[in-house]
Amino acid sequence: MEIAYRLDRPLPIEARLTVAGFTVLAGASGEGKTSLLKAIAGLLPAEGEPFGGLPPQRRPVGYLPQGYALFPHLLAWENVAFALPRGRGRRERALALMARLGVAGLAERLPQALSGGQQQRVALARALARDPELLLLDEPTSALDPATRDAVLGELIEEIRRIGLPTLAVTHDVHLAAMADRMALLVGRRIVQQGTPRQVFAAPVDSRAARLLGYRNLLTGTVDSLAAGFALVALDGLRLAAPAPPWAARGMRVGIAIRSEDISLVETGAAPADANALERIALALTLTEVREEGLALRLAAHGSVALDILLPRGAAGSGLSAGARVLALIRPEHVHLFRAEIVPGIMHG
Repeated sequence: MEIAYRLDRPLPIEARLTVAGFTVLAGASGEGKTSLLKAIAGLLPAEGEPFGGLPPQRRPVGYLPQGYALFPHLLAWENVAFALPRGRGRRERALALMARLGVAGLAERLPQALSGGQQQRVALARALARDPELLLLDEPTSALDPATRDAVLGELIEEIRRIGLPTLAVTHDVHLAAMADRMALLVGRRIVQQGTPRQVFAAPVDSRAARLLGYRNLLTGTVDSLAAGFALVALDGLRLAAPAPPWAARGMRVGIAIRSEDISLVETGAAPADANALERIALALTLTEVREEGLALRLAAHGSVALDILLPRGAAGSGLSAGARVLALIRPEHVHLFRAEIVPGIMHG
């Protein structure tokens, strides 16, 4: 399903994207994600397709707002039945929808007696009661606790896929986007990139997209040469190798994105810089900050460039400390180039 909407209030937004299977629109807070969903549902004035010009009650859309908005004074089945046409058999139809989602046994409970995942399924049953052609989810992770989030979301996504209903979920949680069939990025209140999660995460189109996707090492350099499908990029007295995008040309300024977890440390002298830089390069750095993050270790390091490094489980016992000299290994396949816009610098969080 192709979505194309433009609205002026409460925020100016223009969005064109393809919804196929479970699709996630990711964006930072304040980008207008909820406003876009409300516009599609007909709850905000906007121009667009599909369903343009129809009042909300005539749009074949199922809408799960943030927090699910179940009526606290109604039993679970009554919440589901609220979306059904008046008449006989409403309770039976509501129970059938709840059974389809595995929550028929919760029919006589009030929403406050349900877990976050159970509330989500009841709200989904209520949305399906409208027999929608499109399902809209607003921040579906917001009411879930971290311990059960992945399991609940996994079950929800599988259920949506089984039903075969095109679904658009908006979120600031890129972890959810990674679980989708398709994703899009909303940056500057417009869609800047869309595709499969693998495509988008591997190749952000600019520094803003890279930041949203969790890249912390954002640098700029100049393409020094092109050979064998690789670009050698010069920056601050060193050269990095990266797969060459088709638009790259010698002398061009480019942005560079490297994920923190894609940088490893090696023993001094174990990995000298490759003269051609086509297999690997090891940078001599000094650690300026060492911080435990659960079972991992977050490092800030400075040398020819400043890098943020995330070492995996077990690294916390490595004895690393601020002031230590290290060699950081970066493989070309982990270096992504994009068209340079501004000098983004590095983020330490």
